This record gives sequence, structure tokens and C-alpha cells, in this order.
Amino acid sequence: MREFTLPSMGADMDQGRLIEWLVAPGDQVHKGQAVAVVDTAKAAIEVEIWFDGVVAELQAVPGQMIPVGQIMATIVASEEATLPVAPPEPVVQARAVPSERPALRPVASASHVEIGGVRRRVSPAARKLADERGVDLAGVSGTGPLGAVTLSDVERAAAERASVPAPPVEAATAAERQALVRQAIASAMSRSKREIPHYYLSETIPMARAIDWLAAENAGRSISERVLMAVVQLKAVARALDGFPQLNGFFVDGVFQPAPTVHIGVAIALRQGGLLAPALHDVAAKDLSQLMRELADLVARTRAASLRSSELTDPTITVTNLGDQGVETVFGIISPPQVALVGFGRVAPRPWVTEDGTLAAVPTVTASLSADHRVTDGHTGAMFLASLYDWLQRPEDL
Repeated sequence: MREFTLPSMGADMDQGRLIEWLVAPGDQVHKGQAVAVVDTAKAAIEVEIWFDGVVAELQAVPGQMIPVGQIMATIVASEEATLPVAPPEPVVQARAVPSERPALRPVASASHVEIGGVRRRVSPAARKLADERGVDLAGVSGTGPLGAVTLSDVERAAAERASVPAPPVEAATAAERQALVRQAIASAMSRSKREIPHYYLSETIPMARAIDWLAAENAGRSISERVLMAVVQLKAVARALDGFPQLNGFFVDGVFQPAPTVHIGVAIALRQGGLLAPALHDVAAKDLSQLMRELADLVARTRAASLRSSELTDPTITVTNLGDQGVETVFGIISPPQVALVGFGRVAPRPWVTEDGTLAAVPTVTASLSADHRVTDGHTGAMFLASLYDWLQRPEDL
């Protein structure tokens, strides 16, 4: 039997409220399947299971606040779920004997338990099952001898309780959610600055070649198929990371764990305030057209609160782009357990000495790196930004 616990879906999450179960006891589940919807401070997230099996028991109810790491359900292997179920415990019948009064049927396995101020007979097996299923014995009618509560009585009560629809979970008001979002962000960022020794670097990158190439590329596309410069920048980050795996991964239990692929967490502002950074998966291996489609879908689902938990737990590095907000430079705070964050400001004309030595107004962007000094140092960070610079000078190779 395995335990399914509430995963952490970001550094700013330490608990969540169960909205609904998408499975029931007895259902077959598979790795990656969404099994529950949990409301975090920022959004309602579909939580996926990370192994196969059959749902044995749901241990959380809709509306319940669940700390990260708490057991939500128990899952058994498929072969275990097909084993025959033991029959209900037998009721021992006594043989009639001559007597002046009727013979009583003994209940060898039942003992008296005080329930709600009343002493009742409850078998040890029934009492154990009631504890496991969370069944209140005060509301269970006993069908055993002398009204004893048997195993089958508890099973019936548990089944009846499971069939009753849970009351609807009231959504938090806009003001309540906004307050929770700010609290979650403050807690996560305080933890990040407290635990991670940040260092910061920036590089001004000329963008004329990338802009001209992208304009020519988009000229042959329909409006719905055009690629944004943000996608070009994301792909350039992923390609630059090929040479610097120390910036792509997780710092866990005092050890850096490099990630085998680049899943970029894209910082997306929420309409109600705050932001999420769900993963754009396997960025280095996809072409710009596919990345543009996936980015548009990711932004839409983030703002519609229809993300899956893996999209919040998978990012191996985060990219934040505040250029469209007019910001020249952004120095972000790392989201643990990640070890780096890349920022892009606005693309704007600035004085620049060209390759032939003349001074001209050239469109440039300031790219920044926030990195974890426990894993890398400024030399590595500087080389990464130099590689990023190089990739943006030859966008046709992305």
C-alpha cells in the first residue's frame, strides 16, 4: 500500500484546501492522472498522482485544509486490489439447552464500549475499522446479537457516508484571496532571501539581428501563427543552459541535483494579483512555433485557474519578462529549490557602438541572472550570460 500526499506546488505553498476528488475508492489510477482539485492561495490546481494503482481509501474530505505532505489517500497495487475480500465476521450461534429461561446468544468477540454516554457492544474488528474509516460509532445501528456493532455494520455506515455528496466548498472572496496571495508571496520570498545566498549579474544585449530575423519569419505567417520575441528569448535561455547545467536543477538537502531537461517556469501575472510560474516543458527540444502555441495555452490556462500540479512542480529554472511593462532591468528572487532565475527588461533603442566602430541607436535588452552562490559563482554566471548574448545574435540557429 502506498500513501498519496499533498505535494508542494511552489515555494509559496505550505497548505491547500481540497475542492473535490476526481476519483473514488476502487478506481484504477495511473501516473500523471489528475485525482483531485486543490485550492492554493493563488489558484485551483488539478493534483496528479505519481504512481499507478487502485484507490483504497480517501482520507481527506472536500473543504478540508491539508498541509503539504499530509496523506490524502491510500493506494494499493492493482494485483492487491483483486485479492478476494474476507467475508464478514461470523455471528456465533449457541445451541439451545434446556432451561427455565431462553438461552442467550454469546458474542465472543464483542466488548462493551461507552459511546455517547451509553455502553454498547462493539467487536474489536468493527472498532478498528471505524477508527480507520473515520466512522462515528454513535450513529451506527448494531445488527449483531444483543445489538452488537459488527464489521458489516461499520462497512455499511462507511459506504453510506461515502455516497452522500459533500457540501459545496465556498470560494474565498476576492479580498480574502488577495490577502492570502500576498501572505504566500511574502513567506516564500522571505524564505528564499533567508536561505539562498543570491548573486546578481546583468548584460546588455543588442537585439537588431533577432528583431530583423523575427520580422522576416513572421511575414510569411498568419497573425495567429506569429511568434513573439519572448519565445525567442525563452529558447535562447534553454540553448545557453546546454553549456551550464549548474544553473538548471534543484538544491535539495544540501546537494545540487542537475535536471536532465530544461523546463522553464514562465512568470505569468494573475488578474487578481500575484503571479505563477508554471513550466513550459522541454524548451530546448521544441521549435519556436510549438513553443509559441504552448506558451499561449499556458498563459490562458494559468489565468483561467486550470493548471495541473506537475506544471508547478516541474520548473528547473524561471524566466521573468517585464519588458512589456516598460521595465528596463529586473533582478528576480530565486524560487527554491531552483538555483537560478533569468530576467528580461524592455527592448528599446539605446546608444551603441556597432562592429564598424560607429555610434548608433540600436535596440537592446538588459538580461539579468539571479543565481545561488551555493552552486555557482559569478564566473559561471558571466559565461552563461555571454552564451545567451551569442544565441540572440544568431536566432536562425535557435
